[in-house]
Amino acid sequence: MRKEEEFSDWYNEAVEKAELSDKRYPIKGMNVWRPYGWSIMRLIDQAMREEFDATGHGEVSFPVLIPETEFAKEAEHVKGFEGDVFWVTRGGFNALDVKLVLRPTSETAMYPMFKLWIRSHADLPLKVYQIVPVFRYETKMTRTFMRVREIHFFESHTAHASFEDAEQQIREDLQINERLMRLLALPYRIHRRPDWDKFPGAHYSLACDTLLPSGRVLQVGTFHQYRDNFAKVYDVQYEDEKGEHHFVHQTTDGMSERILGAIVAIHGDEKGIVLPPAVAPVQAVIVPILEKGRQEEILQEAQKLFLELRERMRVKLDDRDLRPGEKFFAWEARGVPVRVELGPRDLAKHAVTVVRRDNGQKRELPRDGLPDRLRSVLELMQIDMWERADKLLRENTSSVDRLEDAKDGINRLGWCGDEACGKAIGDRTGMNVLGTPFYPEEFDGKCVVCGKPTKQVVYAAKAY
Repeated sequence: MRKEEEFSDWYNEAVEKAELSDKRYPIKGMNVWRPYGWSIMRLIDQAMREEFDATGHGEVSFPVLIPETEFAKEAEHVKGFEGDVFWVTRGGFNALDVKLVLRPTSETAMYPMFKLWIRSHADLPLKVYQIVPVFRYETKMTRTFMRVREIHFFESHTAHASFEDAEQQIREDLQINERLMRLLALPYRIHRRPDWDKFPGAHYSLACDTLLPSGRVLQVGTFHQYRDNFAKVYDVQYEDEKGEHHFVHQTTDGMSERILGAIVAIHGDEKGIVLPPAVAPVQAVIVPILEKGRQEEILQEAQKLFLELRERMRVKLDDRDLRPGEKFFAWEARGVPVRVELGPRDLAKHAVTVVRRDNGQKRELPRDGLPDRLRSVLELMQIDMWERADKLLRENTSSVDRLEDAKDGINRLGWCGDEACGKAIGDRTGMNVLGTPFYPEEFDGKCVVCGKPTKQVVYAAKAY
């Protein structure tokens, strides 16, 4: 099945062939992580933990249930989620005095505790994160990793003494995001969402959008500046050096399993998924090519090779009693970055045959210094995967002067900044208005709707 012709069917087949997830669980949109898919997600989680631990965040774990009394305090937040939440109304046979919400996100769970934890300026900044399931009653068509009802979710929450400190946190989050997206080989754009589409309760929202080969964008990260909006609702204050009390300023940073969906969609091909080496559970698979009468000798050499490589990378020896072609097919479907073949000819040359998963390039490499050579191959593959995906993003981002010229991919349009014109862009193109570029761009033209002169651009695309 060709990816560019039937993307949706190809995507589902690629996920199934790689044994990442099983959607046959008897609740729609609540899928079962299979071992291989979960091992990829754990590596992504590990990369996130390392980044946020290194920047002074502490990991927490909050309960999954939120009392309606706390959830209902922030009216705008509740309004934004009222159609998306699951309610728990009974405990055993007894109706609950206070209904409980399965968390759709954790502001209303965490901030009553922030009020208890923060007393003085010495308690700031407070920076925490958690990696947990969140639940949203998704009514649209579900798609594995991209749109589900139980979401594997990363969220960081911070509290600061001032708006300026919170702004600096947003900048730090964007730097973290850049490093993570490089590891995942996911080029992206940062858009400031229009006010009518910002996170409920936020002062402003930024989104990290990546482009899939289907011509649609996928939001893979969000950054929200709350100012003191939530602090005023939950009475989160600190006392300064003069004894005066002030509301804290807060931010959040969120990512989810959509990241894995983007990796599958952007890098996969007709053979299956292709994994960036940084998050591949198996970075190199050794496949012995056996010859009758020399099976034991070749397997012993393969075992020796495995021991040589395992100190430098995540490696697996496939010594199953299967034909080499069957093994090649299975590991290609799983996206293993490098296949190392070891057969009689390789033994004679004291070499191995190395095949890259991303481009099919086959090379003979000497056994001497092989661990270092393979590390170089993996590093080069990581760079090449980013560059190919970045080319896809750049080549499918177009400047458009007329609404009727909008096309699949990301469209760059002049916008006067008026909400009516912004919404008209979405209504008349059938696209999502992604927002304005966070990093300033030069523009001198006209609003694509009303024709007024403007120096501001807005981006629009179809989205998942």
